[in-house]
Amino acid sequence: MDSKRFTSGFPGRLVPIELPLKGKDWAFIPRDLPPKWDFPPEFWPLLASAKEALGTLNGIGQTLPDPHLLLRPLQTREAISSSSIEGTYVTPEQLLLYELDPGEPKSASDQVADWNEVFNYGRALLHGLELLKTLPICKRLIRELHGVLMAGVRGRDSSRGEFRQCQVQIGSNGRFVPPPPGEVEQLLGNLEKYVNQEDGRFDPLVRCYLIHYQFEAIHPFKDGNGRVGRVLLALMTSKWLGHSMPWLYMSAYYELFREEYVQYLFDISSRGAWGNWIEFCLRGTIAQANDSIRRCHQFNAMRAEFHSRVDGPSSRTHALIEGLFRTPVVTIPSVCKRFDIAYHTAQVDVERLVSANILQESPGVYPRAFFAKEIMHIAYGPTDSSSGNAS
Repeated sequence: MDSKRFTSGFPGRLVPIELPLKGKDWAFIPRDLPPKWDFPPEFWPLLASAKEALGTLNGIGQTLPDPHLLLRPLQTREAISSSSIEGTYVTPEQLLLYELDPGEPKSASDQVADWNEVFNYGRALLHGLELLKTLPICKRLIRELHGVLMAGVRGRDSSRGEFRQCQVQIGSNGRFVPPPPGEVEQLLGNLEKYVNQEDGRFDPLVRCYLIHYQFEAIHPFKDGNGRVGRVLLALMTSKWLGHSMPWLYMSAYYELFREEYVQYLFDISSRGAWGNWIEFCLRGTIAQANDSIRRCHQFNAMRAEFHSRVDGPSSRTHALIEGLFRTPVVTIPSVCKRFDIAYHTAQVDVERLVSANILQESPGVYPRAFFAKEIMHIAYGPTDSSSGNAS
């Protein structure tokens, strides 16, 4: 790590270390939160807009008879985007088919390993929501998130759910070197204290992004830090802003502006540029909230449209259509299992939705898989970049 890039006043200290194969280097130890930085008055309108957009999004969620019908596609999109940032690429179709019948990879090169990795992100998010019912945001919760995230992931089970005992570096050339392993426990302990105490200097939303930086700078695990940090971010914003569900997911925005995301985090460490990071995140909040609001409106309209396409739907057909908004793919065996019905009966139900142009068969898949393509387009189509940008 180039120590010359760290200017006077950077929020931490550099310590000498020895890296395998590389020899002497420097590691960065961040100063404990809160930062020696004041929220600028010119950011107040941006913060107000972000809070307003989040309030609108949460309000839409509270009016739904079953919020999970719209929440689930947003969470699946978050899992795919967050993993893409780390270089694991899975299509929505692949992930949805895997979710119908999850399995363990047979080798490190098995593509199932990628599917499992992204699938685990969604599991970690749901597990975190359950933990928050009885736990504060703490080291135990963070370890459990990591344990779920890394379960069955190739070659990493040995350290899942455990803070690292080795030195790591970020980037192939070691552009950033996090704290030595002996510092991790205390740094996280100090972060836990800050998370669970009042700080009247900063709005809760701003605090979420301060903490996200701190977590990534500490980099407490051998692997999976980015994904754990983004799960934690979704949980914090939901809890601290009093949302009925975690509606804000930032990974698609961070993926769209990946270079800026990485650079702004590094700029805090190297020169204390908190303002650029917070402005970036507030603009991202507005963009993601507005994008989710748009998708929610489209989901609602599509639900009504789908039901209108089927003449005299039975209660089972109604439930089948509703379920597509949670998981927009079915197989005939999955319908059999869900409703405890015979194969032929399930086949008739699926073919009825195919005739109504609600489902379309995906060629070359066994067992035969049927996707709700219109839901897929709403759920996984590109972010509306006009709703926000990185500058």
